Amino acid sequence: MMQNVHLAPETDEDDLYSGYNDYNPTYDTEELENDTAFQQAVRTSHGRRPPITAKIPSTAVTRPVATGYGSKTSLASSMGGRPVTGVIQDGVTRPMTAVRAAGFTKGALRGSAFDPLGQSRGPAPPLEAKNEDSPEEKIRQLEKKVNELVEESCIANSCGDLKLALEKAKDAGRKERVLVRQREQVTSPENINLDLTYSVLFNLASQYSANEMYAEALNTYQVIVKNKMFTNAGRLKVNMGNIYLKQRNYSKAIKFYRMALDQIPSVHKEMRIKIMQNIGVTFIKTGQYSDAINSFEHIMSMAPNLKAGFNLILSYFAVGDREKMKKAFQKLIAVPLEIDEDDKYISPSDDPHTNLVIEAIKNDHLRQMERERKAIAEKYIMTAAKLIAPVIETSFAVGYDWCVEVVKASQYIELANDLEINKAITYLRQKDFNQAVETLKMFEKKDSRVKSAAATNLSFLYYLENEFAQASSYADLAVSSDRYNPSALTNKGNTVFANGDYEKAAEFYKEALRNDSSCTEALYNIGLTYKKLNRLDEALDCFLKLHAILRNSAQVLYQIANVYELMEDPNQAIEWLMQLISVVPTDSRALSKLGELYDSEGDKSQAFQYYYESYRYFPSNIEVIEWLGAYYIDTQFCEKAIQYFERAALIQPTQVKWQLMVASCFRRSGNYQKALDTYKDIHRKFPENVECLRFLVRLCTDIGLKEVQEYATKLKRLEKKKEIREQRIKSGRDGSGGSRSKRESSAGSDASYVDPLGPQAERPKTAARKRIEEDDFADEELGDDLLPE
Repeated sequence: MMQNVHLAPETDEDDLYSGYNDYNPTYDTEELENDTAFQQAVRTSHGRRPPITAKIPSTAVTRPVATGYGSKTSLASSMGGRPVTGVIQDGVTRPMTAVRAAGFTKGALRGSAFDPLGQSRGPAPPLEAKNEDSPEEKIRQLEKKVNELVEESCIANSCGDLKLALEKAKDAGRKERVLVRQREQVTSPENINLDLTYSVLFNLASQYSANEMYAEALNTYQVIVKNKMFTNAGRLKVNMGNIYLKQRNYSKAIKFYRMALDQIPSVHKEMRIKIMQNIGVTFIKTGQYSDAINSFEHIMSMAPNLKAGFNLILSYFAVGDREKMKKAFQKLIAVPLEIDEDDKYISPSDDPHTNLVIEAIKNDHLRQMERERKAIAEKYIMTAAKLIAPVIETSFAVGYDWCVEVVKASQYIELANDLEINKAITYLRQKDFNQAVETLKMFEKKDSRVKSAAATNLSFLYYLENEFAQASSYADLAVSSDRYNPSALTNKGNTVFANGDYEKAAEFYKEALRNDSSCTEALYNIGLTYKKLNRLDEALDCFLKLHAILRNSAQVLYQIANVYELMEDPNQAIEWLMQLISVVPTDSRALSKLGELYDSEGDKSQAFQYYYESYRYFPSNIEVIEWLGAYYIDTQFCEKAIQYFERAALIQPTQVKWQLMVASCFRRSGNYQKALDTYKDIHRKFPENVECLRFLVRLCTDIGLKEVQEYATKLKRLEKKKEIREQRIKSGRDGSGGSRSKRESSAGSDASYVDPLGPQAERPKTAARKRIEEDDFADEELGDDLLPE
């Protein structure tokens, strides 16, 4: 048997793996389990092994491999003396390299199935139940709750519920402090979650600032900034500067902006530019324009942008530097927009797939952002041009021409025509209508869009001057140039409305609304048109729609109230007028209308309140003055009515009735001497007034003055003259009616008078005995010359 056994040579001690290549296929290890001496040697040698550590790398076998067919004694001694370093404790044997493949175990050698993943062991044991009472688990749950509160606070802020956002932020702050205390009790202080603390404090400060609780916000920011454990907390000084700017504490705002600028490294260029822009704006607010200019000049040299360029123009405008204004305007024009050209959205071929892609991106979010950026740039340029044009040259026209030339040479060439139209509008503001018309007429040969805009303005100008024929012709030109121009259609409707063709005007207004549903002018005008057509329900519907768009428009609120008044619904009219005076509390017309409605409802006290308020804001409204005077007469306070009738007499000095009312108030209040003086003054101003002479005769008779005969003679002369005049008028109309007219006129002329204030109110009975009612002048005796002929 030994002739088939080949032992490994013992001479080569350097080759560690020299015996493995001589492996005999007849080698079989299954018999080792039945070899008692081998098993005993393994057990005894294992007990005498030194302690095994994982830090010592396992080594290969330094002796030749022994077989189970040799001497058992020598094999046992060899196994006992071999130092084994890679054996793992707990009874798991070290896999023997180059003898058996990975994945095989002793059980597999005994005939078990190949199962390297251990799938035959069955399902895994169930997870251990979570111990919710453990401190670590409580800390994890509390940390999760704090994060949820911070998220809820941010969501509430984005939804506009600032109060709820602040409450959530405060709750998160309270729970975070509890969390920190629990962590300090369980773990070491360095295991505290600084990121969570930072986010909680930062969110709390932001919510304080959003709720305009600036002192609390500043204190919270100070807590973050002073904590050296928070990295990059210094940039929060920008937020503190913003708060000081809102509080108009400009010196502290600049201080904190500069501190933040010092703590932000130079690699963050965009952040540094934004802070410098804030510093420049703060300098403008403090009037330190030279410092602001330095900031904005630095920004325009490092990273030019539209806002900085516009602010630079404002600063130069404030100091009055014409040349620098021109240079700053050129820098503003040269700021790159960084948007794609419109040609990108034009399909170069008829490929349906390409057309679909272009249609998809033609109005996507990126395209909308590009449009917004371009609109902002055009707004800055137009505003800057309108600002500097009147001051950079000798006249605003020359200044506008310079701005137009600069714009034409830039990427904003389409703004040149808008500047020309603004030039015409400036002429209008200066009341130079001829120059405005001449400027607008220059656009008649331009492209359709500009021609339509110019014709629209011309039509409106002629409409204001009541030249409806010219207004209509230019409105037609504007509509023909751009059929979808809502302003042109509205102007055309206005000219038709002025001519009284309300149905046709409504059609133009409807077409304008179809082209642009947000054209509030057309919607308002169509409501007026329906009022003219007495289609009150449709008019009310239009004005209510307009009210939904323009919530605080005084004109719309008044029209709604007026429609309800026409619909004979005074309660609704009063309600809408109350909304109107909440928007414009000093509108005397609205206040007087409220007084009129309350008066019609019989509520004199409320009517007096609103009439009096209307009189306070506009003391020249004759209707209000007359109502207030009549109110005091009705309530028997004639002396208070005098001031209102005197005011009316000042407003309308040629109207004798106001002065007669003043005199009658004096007479009713018992001041006969003042009444007599007033009547004499009226007679001097209006010697032909019969009523004044009648009162003079009465008063002179009562007082017993000698002038009574003089006034009576004048009265008779005036009555005769009046009779002859009336007789001539009647005889001219009817020659046969002369005698009858004479009898009627003679019968109707006497020295009686009619009080312009109306019959005097009966005084209340205060005594027990019954008084005899008698006329004030019943006991006087008139002479024969005062009696009718």
